Amino acid sequence: MTEILRIRDLSVAPKGGGPRIVRSVDLALNPGESHGLVGESGAGKSMIAKAILGILPESVEILDGGISLCGMELQKMRSRERRRLIGETTALIPQDPMTSLNPSRRVGRQITCKLVDILGWTRKAAETRAENLLNEVGIVDPARVMRSYPHELSGGMRQRILIAAAFAAEPKLIVADEPTTALDVTVQKQILSLIATMRRIHETALLFVTHDLGVVSKVCGSLSVIFEGKIVENSRVGAFFREPEHRYSAALLAATPKYTDPYASLLPMSDEERAAVTAEIEASDREWNHGR
Repeated sequence: MTEILRIRDLSVAPKGGGPRIVRSVDLALNPGESHGLVGESGAGKSMIAKAILGILPESVEILDGGISLCGMELQKMRSRERRRLIGETTALIPQDPMTSLNPSRRVGRQITCKLVDILGWTRKAAETRAENLLNEVGIVDPARVMRSYPHELSGGMRQRILIAAAFAAEPKLIVADEPTTALDVTVQKQILSLIATMRRIHETALLFVTHDLGVVSKVCGSLSVIFEGKIVENSRVGAFFREPEHRYSAALLAATPKYTDPYASLLPMSDEERAAVTAEIEASDREWNHGR
């Protein structure tokens, strides 16, 4: 079975020098697999997602390692070929539905633009595909919504539109970058259920980037825990919640509210625990620098 995504020893750092933002990350996704990338803010989750999608900020660069999509090494491809492969095989569900849609363009055009402009579909075929997808994500009267501007729609509807747009070209891999952060709890539950259902229907691999372990438990089969740019644990979701292997993972669980025991005390990660994990990562940095 060809892996949809393979990341090997990926390191990302600021141009001109500075500590690594992503530290020797290894990660693999098979067709149809759902994997969570979990960590606190600033841990490097979104930087990994941007490296996969080829949209790293200009201020950073890949120092080491590589990324393969559908068996193709991105770093060995010409820029134009790489962009086309990423466009054909991957899609992004972004974080904020309020700002991710262009306010000056109708919704329909924003869903069909990739199909028409990049993949060469006819406009009629693309519009039919868009209407079908809007219906699939639970939007009533998709023809009307296609003619609407984003400001005329609710946050939940906008997020459903972004999900429809992500699945439009039948990608092999969806990268969901904290797609429910800006939504209230009730809508969040609906959107998570929708993403999980769409992934199963379309047999798409999903990389779900989040800081919320509760979200991972609902939509993912496996997860990686990242701290200061380094993956400290890879596990199946069930095994992780039963018995995490790494001290940082255990600290995350201890600080997470439990729905089965809402009055249980939360245990924030102590300064000593954080210092110990940081020292572990600094030791791996010294080893990495020595190897270079």
